[in-house]
This record gives sequence, C-alpha cells and structure tokens, in this order.
Amino acid sequence: TCDTGDQQTTAAVHLKEPAATIVERLKDVSTYEGEDAVFKCRLSQETAQDAQWFLGDVPLQSNEMNEIRVQGARHSLILRKVTLEDCGSISFKVGQLSSAA
Repeated sequence: TCDTGDQQTTAAVHLKEPAATIVERLKDVSTYEGEDAVFKCRLSQETAQDAQWFLGDVPLQSNEMNEIRVQGARHSLILRKVTLEDCGSISFKVGQLSSAA
C-alpha cells in the first residue's frame, strides 16, 4: 500500500509454485528372486502434488511388500523379496511428469 495522506493505492503479490522436473530418472534394476529391488528418482524440488508408483498399470501402496519413501525431493520404491511376477515396468508419476524403468 502507498498512502500519501489524501490518496492511497494497493497492490498484491501472488506467487505460483514453479513446475518441478525430474532431475534423476529411474534406472533399470536387475536382482535375484527373493532379493529387494530399489528404484529411486529425484525431482528438482519438493512438490505438494501427489506422487504415485506403478508396477505395470497397477498403482502401488506402501505395505509389507512395497516400501514407498519420500525424503524432500527424493522418492524411492523398495519391492521386497521380488518374484518372477514382479518383472515388468516400474513407473513413477507426479503431475504431468513420469519416469519408467
């Protein structure tokens, strides 16, 4: 606000969150049956948008077989004790961004 006594004007500042980008993409993982498979990616910034992991077209949730972690802009998925049925495409999606391995 600028106030000169008999006149006043006001303006506002509005901030938009800049769009995040994927700066470290997923990499293919090879492991033995019964071992854990770890997938990692990193965004350019922390984001309020929900991130989602997929095995093929199936969305994954954190449970006893899948551990999903978010540490700032770093996202990771641990598939516990993988089996042959776990072979396939893993993808990470946040907003319009995606990466697959």
